[in-house]
Amino acid sequence: MTGTGTPIRVGLVGYGLAGSVFHAPLIAATEGLVLDTIVTSSEERREQARAEFPDVRFAATADELWERAGELDLIVIASPNKTHVPVATAALQAGLPVVVDKPLAGTAAAARELAALADKRGLLLSVFQNRRWDNDFLTLRALLADGELGDVQRFESRFERWRPQLKGGWRESGAPEEIGGLLYDLGSHVVDQALVLFGPAVQVYAESDARRPGAETDDDTFIAITHANGVRSHLYMSATTAQLGPRFRVLGSAAGYVKYGLDPQEAALRDGKRPGPGLPWGTEPQSLWGRVGSGESPLTGGGRPVETLPGDYPAYYAGIAAALRDGTAAPVTADEAADALDVLEAARRSAREGVTVRLGS
Repeated sequence: MTGTGTPIRVGLVGYGLAGSVFHAPLIAATEGLVLDTIVTSSEERREQARAEFPDVRFAATADELWERAGELDLIVIASPNKTHVPVATAALQAGLPVVVDKPLAGTAAAARELAALADKRGLLLSVFQNRRWDNDFLTLRALLADGELGDVQRFESRFERWRPQLKGGWRESGAPEEIGGLLYDLGSHVVDQALVLFGPAVQVYAESDARRPGAETDDDTFIAITHANGVRSHLYMSATTAQLGPRFRVLGSAAGYVKYGLDPQEAALRDGKRPGPGLPWGTEPQSLWGRVGSGESPLTGGGRPVETLPGDYPAYYAGIAAALRDGTAAPVTADEAADALDVLEAARRSAREGVTVRLGS
């Protein structure tokens, strides 16, 4: 544990989308955390980082961090997916706690090996599942806790986009070692949310397609999960959706909840806005609130509007700081990430073989 009052010095590996938009701003906004070093060999990205964090240091490779491990207290890995396991392994072997952007690994087995190494070394290993702090997800959790919907029967979650042209890059690569495609990208979010809400999965069915011309990996995927408690989750992730569906449609024995639109925090971070004390963050206008009701579509006035709770991505790194200072549980554990990877692997097999996959058998 880090002493109270002593800044937690953070080394950030990677300054692409994840590092520059999510991790660096949230680390810098968290009391007790200091963004000490960014690992990037790109001079353009260094200039971008200096503009916002003038005191930050730079390293060209992660290996440079291990050479001065005593100067750091936490490593955050926001580099491409294929680097997550080797860099996290090196950090843990250097005696440093680790946060890894999702997905933690390409397989559940690799994730559990990392978790075992962290346990052996007595070090924190957490996964950045920021969508647990989306405004709509926090609102849904509150509705479920209050019993507003009765017994949930079906959970529909959509992370859909309209991007008919390929952008290129490792996320769209078909090379297995890149761990690209939407199943492991957006799927990491929607599966994690489903498991947090409704518990372990016992059965998985999936459909996965590469629809855009030249696509090498999935860009349109559906997963059906049967949870141990009987709830069914229907999860959609797509880059080819010309008409977007609701972000959530949750159907219960007493009522349903329907919510359109994405949490505003990513867009705010991309626009250069930053969370801070006393500043509004993660809020949305009443026109975007979801509705709870029964027997009629929310688009024709059915149900009542439910105020959306503010989104709270800063809570993740506040939880990391607390875990390092006080020894409290990490806000997301490696074991939870491994459970989600069990589902993603089952979904990949289901889509490939055209079968329904039972877990734990």
